[in-house]
Amino acid sequence: MTDTIPCSPFLETDGVIYFPRLCDKIRRMAAGTLATDYHANLGSGMDLWTCQFLGVEYEDLKAFVLNGKTDEETLSWARENGIERPPYEAAWWRSYMLHRGSRDDLAERLATRKQESGFAHRDDIRSFMDYIDADEGRL
Repeated sequence: MTDTIPCSPFLETDGVIYFPRLCDKIRRMAAGTLATDYHANLGSGMDLWTCQFLGVEYEDLKAFVLNGKTDEETLSWARENGIERPPYEAAWWRSYMLHRGSRDDLAERLATRKQESGFAHRDDIRSFMDYIDADEGRL
């Protein structure tokens, strides 16, 4: 089997940005096709933040995904078993994810990653989501 990269972090399921990538990484890992660079961070970083926003444990969400559920079914489950968020919190969440690394506590880390990857000259990479898409060849 070929090691593969997960889908873009910009994809969303029913308004929840990053959620398809979270589910995709779980499925690819279980199938043995997730590129090894992603193994160490499964369930942490943006995966963890997404689960925290939804109010569910990563391992519980992972088990649900691995029972053959779609992204939509998994998100419905998470909403039923997690925290109900009002629209303003969903808007905050979206902005938070889209701008991580842009003038916040992760800005220095993003600058370092860009430098290490040869992207220091890329002004279009303003957040970690931009960086992920650039690093994976989508941007």
